[in-house]
Amino acid sequence: MAGICCGVVGEAGETSSPTKPTSRPFSRRSLDQLPLKYIAGVAIPAPENPRKRQKLDQRASPARECENAIQSSESKEVEDVSLTNCSKVATLDSTTGVVQEVCPKYGVTSVCGRRRDMEDAVSVHPSFCQESRDEDQKGFHFFAVFDGHGCSHVATMCKERLHEIVKEEIQKAKENLEWESTMKKSFARMDDEVQRWSRTNETRACRCELQTPRCDAVGSTAVVAVVTSEKIIVANCGDSRAVLCRNSAPVPLSDDHKPDRPDELLRIQDAGGRVIYWDGPRVLGVLAMSRAIGDNYLKPYVISEPEVTITERSEEDECLIIGSDGLWDTVQNDTACKVARMCLNAQKAAASPGRESAVECSDKACSDASILLTKLALVRHSSDNVSVVVVDLRRDDPDS
Repeated sequence: MAGICCGVVGEAGETSSPTKPTSRPFSRRSLDQLPLKYIAGVAIPAPENPRKRQKLDQRASPARECENAIQSSESKEVEDVSLTNCSKVATLDSTTGVVQEVCPKYGVTSVCGRRRDMEDAVSVHPSFCQESRDEDQKGFHFFAVFDGHGCSHVATMCKERLHEIVKEEIQKAKENLEWESTMKKSFARMDDEVQRWSRTNETRACRCELQTPRCDAVGSTAVVAVVTSEKIIVANCGDSRAVLCRNSAPVPLSDDHKPDRPDELLRIQDAGGRVIYWDGPRVLGVLAMSRAIGDNYLKPYVISEPEVTITERSEEDECLIIGSDGLWDTVQNDTACKVARMCLNAQKAAASPGRESAVECSDKACSDASILLTKLALVRHSSDNVSVVVVDLRRDDPDS
């Protein structure tokens, strides 16, 4: 992994020094020794020399430890993304003879990257809601990435609340569950909560309050995937993205909401807004995405309504990759799928025939894939926070 990436970083981040060799092999060796550490399931590279840190420079700079990227020991008990909670439990349906998963395996990595502040948030809630009141029924699994802008508090609010809102809307629907309307109602409720808090500044304290009294210029993208035994439901609002790896090929499950996307451009203009090219297309020359939760000062041009896709699961499904634009700005869909598949296949091949060993290896494979994708984005000079969730969708017979 270091052999793939470190050549680029070494050439970009190398600084002159009279006491150290400046050859390329030396820089690669020094970078290979850079440790990668976990804090509550979040992988972040250890800080380097702070003199190399430049926010918008194209040279390599270290990922920083930010308070929103780190789960405290208290919050870890509520939402832990460590490998011990990533195992897949499978049951055999005696009526159909089909192996049904209870909890898919997953891996999460979220780093600050070259940004001064961490504004990404990741939400993972396996079995957050049952399909029915029957305890024997399988559960729904919630995976989401939120990419904040202006400040981190909207992304943090989405992390804390959106899965609960989705669960409430699912329970309201009961037997007449329609996923598209359910997800749209959930996003609308989340946006309403953000607006109410923005008007009142109730209890949450954050740095943006020092800049704008009502915090109107703050928002977050949201890409949410609900995985069931039969479907993958993705609701996307903004330029984060979800990609399904199926039969060795990438299948996009969301479409980025960029201001210059033809239908989004027309919608903004019909609402009376404009798209101005200022370092890329931006709504009113400000925001580089056309949909987001929050951003009250840009309504009605920037809306919170998500686009929802419903995909039937297949035996050919391999994994689901969810990431913020810090990943997708530098890594293409097919490349991300190749990296994830490489990790999954490598661990599967290395696993012993025992069932427990295979589960442990698969959990590690998901984590390795998320880490490697994050590193790849960073060495390709991604200038944003990078958050990646990799979910294993393979249906392996537990008795095999």
